[in-house]
Amino acid sequence: MCSGGLVGGDVLDDVASVVAERNRQDARLARLVRVAELEQAPERDGLKSMASWLRGHCRLAAEEAARLVRNGRAVEHLPALGEAHDAGLVSAEQVAVAAKAVTPQRLSAAAAAGVDLSVIDAVFTQVAVEQPHADLVQVVQRYLDDLDPDGPEPDPTEQRSLTVVRHADGSRTLSGSLDAVGGEKFEVALESFIQVDRPAGDERTRAQRLGGALVQLCDNALAAGSLPVLRTVKPHIAVRIDLDDLADHATGRNAATMGSGAVISAARARWLACDGTVSRVVFGPDGVPLNLGREQRLADRHLRRATELRDGGCVFAGCSAPTWWCDVHHLVHWIDGGETSLENSALLCERHHTKVHHGFRVERQPDDRWHTYRPDGTEITTPAPLLAPVA
Repeated sequence: MCSGGLVGGDVLDDVASVVAERNRQDARLARLVRVAELEQAPERDGLKSMASWLRGHCRLAAEEAARLVRNGRAVEHLPALGEAHDAGLVSAEQVAVAAKAVTPQRLSAAAAAGVDLSVIDAVFTQVAVEQPHADLVQVVQRYLDDLDPDGPEPDPTEQRSLTVVRHADGSRTLSGSLDAVGGEKFEVALESFIQVDRPAGDERTRAQRLGGALVQLCDNALAAGSLPVLRTVKPHIAVRIDLDDLADHATGRNAATMGSGAVISAARARWLACDGTVSRVVFGPDGVPLNLGREQRLADRHLRRATELRDGGCVFAGCSAPTWWCDVHHLVHWIDGGETSLENSALLCERHHTKVHHGFRVERQPDDRWHTYRPDGTEITTPAPLLAPVA
């Protein structure tokens, strides 16, 4: 007898029932996403795609948002599989596997080869409903191999990918893959740092030394000043710290904020300042001239840095574009008498900078929060966090 008072068989029946219900809800969600995509609904909220809307407004991970979009497209091309998904017999993950067979390129290849897609749909559906998940993976892969038995010469740029996951403490986890040539270049570059710096007593693992070499490679590239200029500013590491914390010798946990929003200690900020440039940014009329008045139309590096520190990225609702994708926008346009000042500035990515020049509007409220409005005056809001049900 389990703690809930159900015998084992009853619990397993409930598990199967909930899985089927989840599959049905996943199917409904995928179809709704597809309808929204076809209607270009994200444009109403100033976003380009359903994937970006799902990330910004529903707080989905990038891969999950992309999978939802792909699944919504897949059930259109594979109606039998879609019906099984609607009925709860097929999971979202199974649909995602089958979706690889109905990308635009593979649909074109199938049409050119005279493939009857309804037959493929029936086979995929039968295997998905009756066989283990691994069998569906194999069946889909065999179809892809038969569709293009020789396979084109791979484009190396399409074989290169890198995913960077940022954690709450500012650390990153990297995962990715490189083609043979790209991988060779990568290893040769890192190995040069590892071999030239082998101090006595270094007990770091190979993985730790490779990580250090990657950071050193970035250090050298940033210091050389030869990286592409981003939004009129050379790439740089920005850290915001109060003067008192910078001058103090204490560790000062959580005293400094990096450009990405990660919080670090005052000690680590002082370490970065040893071989960096320290700028005094004052959010007021003294020190760095944040208010440039009407004499200068474009924000200089001081004003841009202050705007980056305040806004942290694009302020348009639902957008998570980092500072280096953004322009400094005049809230009251310069041509209309607006001053070039921090108070009259907002950080906007290129897409949303264009949007606010075509009817959308961003506004900073007295609570220091940004609000975004559609051309019809209604506000764009992201859903509030879900609340736990009251017992």
